[in-house]
Amino acid sequence: MLEMTALSGEFPADQLSRLIPRQAYAEKVITQLKAEKLIRIHYRDKLRGYRLTKKSKEMLLQDNPARFAFYLTGNTETSQIRSEPTRRMRLHQKSESYITLYHAGIPLYPDAKPALFSECPVPAVNKKNFPLFYSSREIKQLGPDTTKIRNSRSIGILLTERYVYVLYNTGCALLKWEYRTEIRVNAFLQYYLRENPYHRPPEVRGIMLGRNMDTALRLMTSTGGYKKTQFMLDTTYEHFHYVPNTPEGEILLKLLCSTKLQLKLNQLLRSDLLPSNSQLTIEHDALTAAGDAVLFAYDFDMVRINKFNTALKLFGYHGVLIAFDFQMPVLKEYLGTCLQYSSINFHKFKRGFFHETP
Repeated sequence: MLEMTALSGEFPADQLSRLIPRQAYAEKVITQLKAEKLIRIHYRDKLRGYRLTKKSKEMLLQDNPARFAFYLTGNTETSQIRSEPTRRMRLHQKSESYITLYHAGIPLYPDAKPALFSECPVPAVNKKNFPLFYSSREIKQLGPDTTKIRNSRSIGILLTERYVYVLYNTGCALLKWEYRTEIRVNAFLQYYLRENPYHRPPEVRGIMLGRNMDTALRLMTSTGGYKKTQFMLDTTYEHFHYVPNTPEGEILLKLLCSTKLQLKLNQLLRSDLLPSNSQLTIEHDALTAAGDAVLFAYDFDMVRINKFNTALKLFGYHGVLIAFDFQMPVLKEYLGTCLQYSSINFHKFKRGFFHETP
């Protein structure tokens, strides 16, 4: 609890159940930490969060300076917390994202990964250490090289064996979006990572984190709002996935990080289907015996889903969409009844692929 609060500056009270699922135990932990003067509650502008006290900061810095000095010293946003609601909300959203990453088994702390973004010489990064997460603040340690991407809405990047994912968190509302800035992020990462750890410009994709699956519908139907200042699907990334900050989202993130598991799932889904046809002018991963296009949408790639939907309507194709059961309500609302749906039982998948029980 203290470590996660140090990481984000202010831990949102409504996320406590994700960190400590048993309510009675969570309440006991908070009561004890307050009694020992290690945390304090900050409630203002309808935002309730937990902050570290001077005592807990000193304790963490003494126990592990390599891990916590980055967050708890100097004039950083996690050390000197501003009171404006927008800044606090951003800290809360980062915290939500960090919990998802943490439960997906992805290292968060600087001492647990190579210092890839540094003005000093960077050692070669072994891909066996993937996945690795670097926050936007860690990336900005490069100094002047990152000037043109300082206004990005990204919270950080996720390095995997096959892709670099740029992470955003939209919460439950539409994220402010500046297309030209985010395009520069894409270009910067391809250039900076082209030699280490990748040996060519990596494929950069987007991941939008959000409160729940309902938020995905708002993103996919957005037209950018007044003056086009809000998120809408554009050409920033050829692939842009949506992952909810929920237990399901944590497993989905694990899946996105593993090429091996995605290939295994695709192979399983293709077992009673025909191979795809490159001559067809529609996004698809396989064909039915009747020749209908099948899209694997379990990775919730919003760009591909949108292209699939457009082609179905434009060319009058019949289609089949395969996704997890928890994604189905949103997909059906977005796509309507013009195609067939096939649902993957999420709990069976989790048990079979990750050996986890509900």
